[in-house]
Amino acid sequence: MTLTTVLTALGALVLAPLAGGLLYGIDRKVTARLQGRMGPPVVQPFYDFFKLAAKKRMMTSRGSGVWAWAYLLLTMTAFALFFLGQDLLVVVLVLAFAGGALAYGAFAVRSPYAHLGAHRELLQMAAYEPILLLTVVMFAMETGSFTVCGVLAAAGPLLPALPLTFLAVLIALGIKMRKSPFDIAACEHAHQEIVRGVYTEYSGRYLALIELAHWYELVLVLAVVALFWAQPLWVGALIAAGVFLLELFVDNLAARLRWSWMVTAGWGLGIGFIMINMVLLRWLA
Repeated sequence: MTLTTVLTALGALVLAPLAGGLLYGIDRKVTARLQGRMGPPVVQPFYDFFKLAAKKRMMTSRGSGVWAWAYLLLTMTAFALFFLGQDLLVVVLVLAFAGGALAYGAFAVRSPYAHLGAHRELLQMAAYEPILLLTVVMFAMETGSFTVCGVLAAAGPLLPALPLTFLAVLIALGIKMRKSPFDIAACEHAHQEIVRGVYTEYSGRYLALIELAHWYELVLVLAVVALFWAQPLWVGALIAAGVFLLELFVDNLAARLRWSWMVTAGWGLGIGFIMINMVLLRWLA
């Protein structure tokens, strides 16, 4: 690990909230325009964050506050490991523990709405985590390395060899971003809900922590998408930006699926695409 890598990771940790907040602002703006509204300014997520952070600390359970901190710190750890060029399997597993912390925070209170959201959050994780793990395996099959540095040092872009794996990642990304048709545990735009599922009992500073973790999480998953075309990396960044906008359009065009359809899409289509891609790679080798 070089000094440049460490400085890059530190810079990414500092700049990621800015990029993540702006992406969430673009999300709100694009969504509003698609619905025929003006929408809030792009910097509205920052206004909301500072307003939440300035509120008094109010929690129905101390445990949910601890889990909110765990969610943020584990997400930041996964983010730092990625930009330090470490093992992608470890990054995905740490990110999974972070998602688990969010669900456990909802279980720490007595609200049935929070419990329902937590159960659905765990279902979402069960749907997308196998896709992310198998995607890392596909990266390793193509590059010979499980590390981010190894993928970045590959001779060429991975997308031409892994098109079906890329489609599977699009499904996982929709679930991870809590976008329709997979926003069953909670969603970013409230839609028609009276309560917000897994976030129901969070407010003030602890909700600000969760929003901050979401910003890191969004930048991290888009960085994973960019790995499909890491040579040159700017092409991968454009692909990640295109995927982000595609998710926004699908979110506004699609109706929410039942949880059973979400799991079917994740395990049937997502894992199925990756398995077919794996067989094709072996057959063509």
